[in-house]
Amino acid sequence: MYSLFTKEIRSFLSSLIGYIVIIVFLLAISLFMWIIKGDSNVLDMGYANIDTLFAIAPWVFLFLIPAITMRSFADEKKSGTIELLLTRPLTDLQIILAKYLAGLVLVLFSLIPTLVYFYSVYKLGAPEGNIDTGGTWGSYIGLLFLGSSFVSIGLFASALTDNQIVSFILALAMSFFCYIGFEQISSLEFIGTADTLIANLGINAHYNSLSRGVIDSRDVIYFLSFNTLFVMCTRLVLQSRKWEKK
Repeated sequence: MYSLFTKEIRSFLSSLIGYIVIIVFLLAISLFMWIIKGDSNVLDMGYANIDTLFAIAPWVFLFLIPAITMRSFADEKKSGTIELLLTRPLTDLQIILAKYLAGLVLVLFSLIPTLVYFYSVYKLGAPEGNIDTGGTWGSYIGLLFLGSSFVSIGLFASALTDNQIVSFILALAMSFFCYIGFEQISSLEFIGTADTLIANLGINAHYNSLSRGVIDSRDVIYFLSFNTLFVMCTRLVLQSRKWEKK
């Protein structure tokens, strides 16, 4: 499993995909935080916080993470190497987890450079250090959980097809629905008193909860359960391929 994990990391970093994802993510966040004038600009808002990062990052991840994961299984299927991969002395779950962890590491790589933004705002505060550190770290944890959820969705979408473009579109659509779809449904008038329950099925409610700086066990359990669900669904798709051959 470790060898497959390192192979996936090397595959990301030896191609342009990994670097493009990180550069595009940092460039998009930097433009909104420091260049483009408006309420999202740290220098214009007059408050020592990096809320812009945590407001925009999910939307950037919504496109970039499906781009990372779209080739995970789709490319293996198209090239025929999926058969070789499945005959390795690894279980389907170990294969999926190796690819999942590799995608998660790339998400982590994209977040680490943003600590420069935190340090900059920390130093710019009046007085210095006048920033909600607890809320900031909670938001980072929430963003990492959110990214991990998009990775699990992306792997599932990639396992469903041998076309990378189709995989990307499926992952984008499912990630968008899981992120904001339940919240939109809960706002409909006919939902009534079930609105809170339905909203809590979506990622955004739990991401916002973690962003307040309080690590609630309910939010952690939600993300762990969410990721486990999609990992198990991906495993089921891989196993169904074996059943078809029998």
